[in-house]
Amino acid sequence: MLYEQLPVPLIFVPYATDLALRAAAGHPRAELEIAAGTGAVTRELARALPTESDIVATDLNQAMIDHAAAIGTARPVQWRQADAMKLPFADETYDLVVCQFGVMFFADKPAALAETRRVLRPWGVLLFNVWDRIESNEFAHAVTAALDTLFPHDPPRFLARTPHGYHDREQIAADLVRAGFGGGASMNTVAARSLADSAWKPAMAYCQGTPLRNEIEARGSVSLEQATQHTAQAISRRFGAGPVDGAIQAHVVSVTK
Repeated sequence: MLYEQLPVPLIFVPYATDLALRAAAGHPRAELEIAAGTGAVTRELARALPTESDIVATDLNQAMIDHAAAIGTARPVQWRQADAMKLPFADETYDLVVCQFGVMFFADKPAALAETRRVLRPWGVLLFNVWDRIESNEFAHAVTAALDTLFPHDPPRFLARTPHGYHDREQIAADLVRAGFGGGASMNTVAARSLADSAWKPAMAYCQGTPLRNEIEARGSVSLEQATQHTAQAISRRFGAGPVDGAIQAHVVSVTK
């Protein structure tokens, strides 16, 4: 799966480690992960949480869950297909709910956040992260700018619109209040580095390993391979012809029920 091969090591792994360490500090007895994807955070949670902690990892996409389960974890976890908008769990089941880079995709964010609150026990914690603005994430910004020049009349804006479209801290805090959490959310901005051995890898990761691919292919005027090559050349011009190193940045949010 291209998603696991390229985007996960390029941008997700540093934040998966960060979330798992934050999760372990609370010593949860029962933990739920939503929007687990191919299990980048799940694998880190399995290593970081105490062995007596139960871990349930879910995603809307069964293929993602199947791929994550096939990769495996350091200790057993329960894998389940589940819609974050309507979680199939009883009220007050979990001490901790974790979500890595999933909240941005929820159609109704306050409703989805309210679902996490429902399944949390009293004093349980919701822990999640979201990408900061695209300008603070250099490869994503470079890819978007390159595609703007390739499709000047109808540029594919998936990266700016969705993964990097939910970065406003005041909006996040307001959505948490609407979800019933009240005030008091902790928000930390965490910077990291995205490393690859060539410009081709971030170009492939974003153009072919994310839903940006669908927007490129839908336009039809330029092939996916041509678009990928164009963005690789743009990244190479900016970051160099050899190994590339770009800034990435995200907000980490923690709130107690």
